[in-house]
Amino acid sequence: MNWGIEEILSQSVLVVDDEPMARTLLRLMLVRAGFEVVEAENGADALVRVAEQTPDVVILDVMMPGMDGFAVCEQVRLAKGRAELPIIMLSAKTDMQSVARGLQLGANKYLTKPISPEELTRHVREVLQVTSAQSDD
Repeated sequence: MNWGIEEILSQSVLVVDDEPMARTLLRLMLVRAGFEVVEAENGADALVRVAEQTPDVVILDVMMPGMDGFAVCEQVRLAKGRAELPIIMLSAKTDMQSVARGLQLGANKYLTKPISPEELTRHVREVLQVTSAQSDD
């Protein structure tokens, strides 16, 4: 499926990262690609935002103080009605244990920082396409 601009504009992405500069860079990449972006600065904030207005995709940092990305991913997957919410983990943690743990906890993808705008938007569109195809079944 090719994403038309109308379809992309209706897609919201929750960016979760404790570093303001990282959130800003991700926001700029995603807005430029036509997505609506909501931000959360930590894990607890992310869970509140998901509960208030479920985004179409979550981009989740792993290393955050308090509740890390692994815990957030696990909580989202356990929440009623959120099991299918696409989650992309985006982290500087590149070791195989971290990648495996993220995927085992339910992340759809585990990407590493730094990431190019083209690569990020390609992965976001891929998880949206898979989710859309599954909901059509």
